[in-house]
Amino acid sequence: MTQATIDGARALLAQRIDPIIEQDLVSAGAVADITLENGVLGVVLRFGFPADRYEKELQAEFGKLFADLAGVDSVRVEVQWDVETRSVQPGLQPLAGIRNIIAVSSGKGGVGKSTTAVNLALALAAEGAKVGILDADIYGPSQPRMLGLSGRKPTSTDGKRIHPLEAFGIYCMSIGFLIDEDQPMIWRGPMVTQALQQLLGETNWGDIDYLIVDMPPGTGDIQLTLSQRVPVSGAVIVTTPQDIALLDARKGLRMFEKVKVPVLGIVENMSLHICSNCGHQEPIFGSGGGERMAEQYGVPLLGNLPLDINIREEADAGQPSVVADPDGPAARAYLDIARRMCARLAAGGNMPGAKFPTISFEDD
Repeated sequence: MTQATIDGARALLAQRIDPIIEQDLVSAGAVADITLENGVLGVVLRFGFPADRYEKELQAEFGKLFADLAGVDSVRVEVQWDVETRSVQPGLQPLAGIRNIIAVSSGKGGVGKSTTAVNLALALAAEGAKVGILDADIYGPSQPRMLGLSGRKPTSTDGKRIHPLEAFGIYCMSIGFLIDEDQPMIWRGPMVTQALQQLLGETNWGDIDYLIVDMPPGTGDIQLTLSQRVPVSGAVIVTTPQDIALLDARKGLRMFEKVKVPVLGIVENMSLHICSNCGHQEPIFGSGGGERMAEQYGVPLLGNLPLDINIREEADAGQPSVVADPDGPAARAYLDIARRMCARLAAGGNMPGAKFPTISFEDD
C-alpha cells in the first residue's frame, strides 16, 4: 500500500499546474522525494528561487490535495531552495558577492516603479533571500523615505567601500543618503552614470542573492549606459494600463532586448482604482494594456496591482505594504509577483507553458 500511495501522490502532483513555475512539479523536476511513514506523507520539493513562505502555503494546499489517499493521516511538506548566479550581458561578469541583479524599470515616471521595486525586494527577503536594493534614480531618489531611512548616513571603515544601510532585513544604497532630501542633483548624464557605478561597485553588499536596481525612469542615455555597463541578469517592466504609459514601457522593453537582458515580465500597476470609502473598483487608466503588451512581446504579465491609497500611505510612511501588512492582499500580490519573477530567472528567462496567470489584488 505504501508504494501505491506514493505513486498516487506523484500522480496528483503531475496533474497540478504550479502557479509559480507554470508547469507541474513532476515534469519540472521539482519533486525531490516522496515518503510515507507512520501515516505521514512527506513531500520534499526543490526550487531555484526563495520559497520560505511558499512552503507554508503548499503545506496547507497539499494537506487537502492528498487527504483522500489511503494510509495518509497527515502531510509534511519540505521545500529546499537555492539561488544560482544567472548569465548577464555579453562582455560583462557578475559582481563578486551578488548572485543576480534585477533591474526594475519603466519607460516613464509616475507609474509606481519605486514602490514596486521596494516591495519586491522586501517580498524576496520575506521568502528567505538575502537582498539589497540600489536606488539608481539620482535625480529623484525615493528609497530612503520608503524604507524609513531618511536622514541617516552610510559609513565606511576603510575609506574605500561604503556600508549600505539596512531596513526590514534588506540592504539599501542611494544617493539620497549622501545629500539633503531637498537638494537638486544638477548633473549631466556622464556624471550620473559614474556616480551610479560607484554606488554599485564601491558598496559593501556582502553576500546577497538578489540586488534589485530601482532604475531611473525613461530610456535615455543614462538608462542605456547603465544597461550596458551593469551586469544584469533580468529586468522587470512596470507600467500602467494607460496607452501613453504603454508606449514608453515598450521602449524600455526594447532597450533591454537590444542589450541582451532578458525581460522577466511586466507588472501592471494602477490597474484599478479602489475607493477607500465604498470599495468600488474602477479602471480609470484603462484595462488590459499590460496583458496586451505581454502577449505582443511574448513575456509574462507577472501581476496586476491597484491604485490603492494604502499602498501609497504605507510607502510614504516608510513602511511598505509587504512589512506594514504582511498578510494583506497587497503583500500577497507582491509576494507572488516576486516568486514568479525569480522562478523565471531561475529558468534562464524561459518558462514552459502558454503564459503566466494574472495575479489580481483582492480584499478578503
